[in-house]
Amino acid sequence: MQRPRLRDLLPVTVRTFDPEEVTTRSHRETDPRGVGLSAEDVEAIWGAVVRFYKSGLHPAIAICIRRRGEIILDRAIGHARGNSPQDPEGAPLVQATPDTLYNFFSGSKSVTAMLIHLLQQEEQLHVDEPVATFIPEFAKRRKHSITIRDVLTHRAGIPPTPEEAIDLDLLSRPEEIVRAFCDLEPTHRPGSVQAYQAVTSGYILGEIIRRVTGQEIREFLTKKVREPLGMEHFNYGVAPELLDRVAVDAFTGPTPTWPYKNLVHIAFGASMRELVELGNDPRFRTAASPAANVIATPEEISRYFETLLCGGTYQDVRVFDQRTVARAVEPQVTGQVDRVLMMPIPLSMGFMLGLRSFGFYGPRTANAFGHLGFTNVLGWADPDRDISVALMNTGKPLLSARMLAWLNVTRVIGTRIPRDRA
Repeated sequence: MQRPRLRDLLPVTVRTFDPEEVTTRSHRETDPRGVGLSAEDVEAIWGAVVRFYKSGLHPAIAICIRRRGEIILDRAIGHARGNSPQDPEGAPLVQATPDTLYNFFSGSKSVTAMLIHLLQQEEQLHVDEPVATFIPEFAKRRKHSITIRDVLTHRAGIPPTPEEAIDLDLLSRPEEIVRAFCDLEPTHRPGSVQAYQAVTSGYILGEIIRRVTGQEIREFLTKKVREPLGMEHFNYGVAPELLDRVAVDAFTGPTPTWPYKNLVHIAFGASMRELVELGNDPRFRTAASPAANVIATPEEISRYFETLLCGGTYQDVRVFDQRTVARAVEPQVTGQVDRVLMMPIPLSMGFMLGLRSFGFYGPRTANAFGHLGFTNVLGWADPDRDISVALMNTGKPLLSARMLAWLNVTRVIGTRIPRDRA
């Protein structure tokens, strides 16, 4: 075991600026008094975001919160470009706005999961059918009994990230990625162990969607979700001409050391710095990675969770049946320590769930559902508070004491916005 160097223990940070000078407010914000809140409540939440920005871990942070269907907070702070640690001194600064595009990263898994649930709603598949029913070659090497449910709940028992999945040159040759996950050797009996699938699960589910519908996943998402909800972006990757609108991500925080360095390699197949470089690469940002690259504005991500919060309907447009949403967020795995992330994370078929005490989504959020994205990106819906939230940011720390400011944001949201039901 290599002894960590002192400089690796010091956090990599970014310059912070006067918050008022680098804050942009959206015209979409409404009077919070109409939804049972005060202006002081909203400013307290924003104050927690500002403190999070001052931690120096994020070049840009943006948040959009809906309460009872109304947008009460839609702001951004910091810079979308020019203030990453790797940027040269004097690099042009591009301010972040509420309409800047951000990568939802692993939050994309929740979107892909809902497309699978939609196919069950349309009676084109069932989540308890084997993956090999739709991808026959997946049955190789004793994987014939792995079900779609196993994949959705991270219990398929296969390695999380084959090398081919992070080879950006293969993104233009998806058949090679399909071959790679079909050749995987199981590591556990299906359904027996919770082990987070950072990348593999998305490609498996995306290929099922392609074979069932005859459509690429971007086309299917556009037809079934993005266009019905009136979203301009919200898709896997972006067109090349939109790359400049996507916020640049930055490695920040301490350099991971053992054992966390090893865990990152197991989960993602690369180091933290390499993952940030991959995430910024135009090849990744213009491709479709079903587990890792839905790119959208914070408002669009909040709108997606608002649709689920309302039982599959947004402004009288029905996208999912209420029963479909209920099935998607029903608890499936509780009380287990994830073998990859090394922490207990309650799961449904596609979502990370809240906790009665304190979880990703704040205090007393037992009925909340959403997803975490690399590494502090967060989107969720909380039925008890009638809120849908997108908290987007561009710093990529793994572990740092300064990340307590991130947890404080969800804490303040949970304490300032009362539960409408106990």
